[in-house]
Amino acid sequence: MKDSLPPLRDVIDHYDLRAKKSLGQNFLLDLNVTRKIARYANARPMVPFVEVGPGPGGLTRGLLMEGVDQLLVLERDERTKPILAQISQSYPGRVTSVFNDALKFDWASLTPQPYEIVSNLPYNIGTVLLTHWLSMPWPPVFSALTLMFQEEVAERIVAAPGSKAYGRLSVLANWRCETEILYRLPRDAFTPPPKITSAVVSLIPKQRLSFEPSVETLSRVTAAAFGQRRKMLRASLKTLGCDVPALLDKVGIDPTVRAETLPWQDFCRIALALEGAPSNFH
Repeated sequence: MKDSLPPLRDVIDHYDLRAKKSLGQNFLLDLNVTRKIARYANARPMVPFVEVGPGPGGLTRGLLMEGVDQLLVLERDERTKPILAQISQSYPGRVTSVFNDALKFDWASLTPQPYEIVSNLPYNIGTVLLTHWLSMPWPPVFSALTLMFQEEVAERIVAAPGSKAYGRLSVLANWRCETEILYRLPRDAFTPPPKITSAVVSLIPKQRLSFEPSVETLSRVTAAAFGQRRKMLRASLKTLGCDVPALLDKVGIDPTVRAETLPWQDFCRIALALEGAPSNFH
């Protein structure tokens, strides 16, 4: 299905919509690419979708062309109002626009739930926003995340222990979700072309978690461990202010290993032990 709207380049020229570096904007103007991303997101009717940062509406139109009939678009840039209004008029009853900052938005207030989130995330808030979503009460209000990041960030999300990209974000993401890189985009797919390659990542929430430490405690543990990632755990975890050898012995982890070799499950074990530790551990 195609739509009757003008080409995206004509749209941004007509409204003189230039990507703002301060908003981390890079526009996707090739509808073949945006429709491909929509298919990766399993765009379909009768399922509520939320798109963050639609900009001139390239991905928005891709989602609608691929069958989404319940789409809420969340945009901070009010310059896009007439563009999104035009899209909404072309797809009556299928699009709702909300102008708000995604970092301040009350995600739990959206209905119906669960919804699926799709976004060409602004580069300057992508990691922060993902961390916010992954830190929500679990299971979350969303059933899937299909998100575009700088390739470097995408690699960090899906990284396995022992890889250079493995770190705090890898632990948080893979503790709570099944993660996968779906698609890599060249720089020239965007306007203006960024200096780096981008990648689309799928994150599917695990409905039941095998370990349930608090996000705050797990964050403390990973911050300490990866803050000095080349040091052994017996040294890097000292900033937790506890008896580190006793803590690691309790969960059967070798104190001479380094954070970058430890699977996310072991970080969860350490966090749970820290939460259940006697008062002198804190």
